[in-house]
Amino acid sequence: QVQLVESGGGSVQAGGSLKLSCTASGLTFDDYAMGWFRQAPGKEREGVSCITWRGGTTYYADSVKGRFTISQDNAKNTVYLQMNSLKPEDTAMYYCAAAPRASWYWSLHFSASSYNNWGQGTQVTVSS
Repeated sequence: QVQLVESGGGSVQAGGSLKLSCTASGLTFDDYAMGWFRQAPGKEREGVSCITWRGGTTYYADSVKGRFTISQDNAKNTVYLQMNSLKPEDTAMYYCAAAPRASWYWSLHFSASSYNNWGQGTQVTVSS
């Protein structure tokens, strides 16, 4: 059974940094792409960043390019999202998700339907 557990959220001032972690159990990164999504109150869930099996390819939403970095540690089965230069508009619940390689479509890397396992989320709040 796949389980994803996020951590690292919190409250920071604009310009600050946070590093989110997602520890996975029941899967191997060889067979999954891992994504970070976020959802702010009253808004739809949006893809923030994702990384394919063994870190082969990374994607970033335009709104976070140059500020966020996704990485993974295969030995720890953990995916990270380093968030720098945070802005108030980054405030949201952040979710980790896993997408099976077997059903992956490259054009749908930020489609929530590509991911069949989700964590419970970690809250990020950025104040101005």
